[in-house]
Amino acid sequence: MAPKKTSSEKLKSIKPSGKKDESFFEMVFEVARQIPKGRVTSYGAIAAALGTKTSARMVGWAMNGSHLVRPKIPAHRVVNRNGILSGKMHFDYPEQMQELLEKEGVKVIDDKVVDFEKRFWDPVEELGI
Repeated sequence: MAPKKTSSEKLKSIKPSGKKDESFFEMVFEVARQIPKGRVTSYGAIAAALGTKTSARMVGWAMNGSHLVRPKIPAHRVVNRNGILSGKMHFDYPEQMQELLEKEGVKVIDDKVVDFEKRFWDPVEELGI
């Protein structure tokens, strides 16, 4: 029996065309699960990591539907390209996204991540894709 691949190894082996058993949303979820606590990324950065730079909106759709997916997806760590909590309306209540980020030490003012550039996690760079 072959050893199980790590998340990073799985990502590196996935191409935008996908494998038969990998949907685009599943690839998005795999990237999102790797965002460290206290960091954030953007829809576009996830799309770029998957080799589909123009698919940021599709990443957003994936995040909107991620709340019932198991294992859990840290959708609160995915914001728009300016650090704005544009997906907050898809949480149980509008303030929940900010509360989850603040529990991880990410400061948010007026629905925008403070020090966004400093908190930004680039999956292309961090995962070596």
